[in-house]
Amino acid sequence: MKHENLHSLLVEELKDIYDAEQQLVKALPKMAKAADSAELKAGFEEHLSATKTHVQRVEQAFKLLGEKADTKTCKAMKGLIAEGEELIGEHKQSTLLDAGLVGAAQRVEHYEIAAYGTVAAYADALGHTDVSDLLRQTLEEEKQTDALLTQIGLPINEACAAGDASTMVDMTHGRASTKRDDIGDRRHTS
Repeated sequence: MKHENLHSLLVEELKDIYDAEQQLVKALPKMAKAADSAELKAGFEEHLSATKTHVQRVEQAFKLLGEKADTKTCKAMKGLIAEGEELIGEHKQSTLLDAGLVGAAQRVEHYEIAAYGTVAAYADALGHTDVSDLLRQTLEEEKQTDALLTQIGLPINEACAAGDASTMVDMTHGRASTKRDDIGDRRHTS
């Protein structure tokens, strides 16, 4: 769709974000269910609640702009969610699943940070400070979620790395490890 002005581009981008947030409302329970770490599971559940609030804020932004709340399929979010679902399918019963889930969730957060930063800048340029303030509130929450995921991910990554190291030590002595992950299996059998 060709945009006639910055206002129409802002509205189109809000439609995209609105769809992205709705997709996340459906995806986050699946991620929480797949997570093994209690902290990661709780993080996904908390973010689900926040995401529902983000949906409401986007609806409010539409209202403040005098526009109908509508969606446009967010292909980027659809792809990020599909990658997360693929990860879950590939790493069931693997020690790597939680590490992969953190990475998948952070890719989503980085996309949202970019999207909210962009629409807030458009709203600022158009003099819609009420809309910009609303969008920046969500932007800050997305940044906090990204930082929390980093914090949750550090011990998960360290545990996976320790598992890889113990697998390598066991394999160098010719013994099969009882704590191997899928990547360790592939790395040491080729």
